[in-house]
Amino acid sequence: MSDRTTGSAPRRIFIDKQSPKAFHALVQTSEAVRATAADAGLDRTTVELINLRVSQLNGCAYCLDVHTKAALRAGESPRRLGVLAAWRDTEVFTEQERAALALAEATTAPTDADAQESAYEGARRIFTEDQISAVIWVAVTINAFNRVSILSKHPVPPAHEG
Repeated sequence: MSDRTTGSAPRRIFIDKQSPKAFHALVQTSEAVRATAADAGLDRTTVELINLRVSQLNGCAYCLDVHTKAALRAGESPRRLGVLAAWRDTEVFTEQERAALALAEATTAPTDADAQESAYEGARRIFTEDQISAVIWVAVTINAFNRVSILSKHPVPPAHEG
């Protein structure tokens, strides 16, 4: 279907703008999850690694842009960000980060029961129950934001030269 005035394909509805109360509730959830993660002792770089890995799995360019910047501000290295998609094949992530990434992946693809069970058992060896809950909540929340951005087709702003 085309736009009646221009003849071009209609742009997507930015559902965050179309339904601001619902989006505000998601933002409030995200703020509560960030506090939950901090209270559980998860550092900001681990939270951003979860946000980035889930966004990679979902193919959310907008969230990848936002959370790459956030990870760098939190002190994450470009090298580790560059190999995050292949985290299992490197030794640059800590045991805690690896457990968090596995659990985040299992949260993002919950139909793989074997991977979910393995990730959960690995997380139980590393994390407290509060930390497990926080990791899952971080993954759930970024999954929701990924869907908002993907279905709205939020654009990645152009890079500024200089």
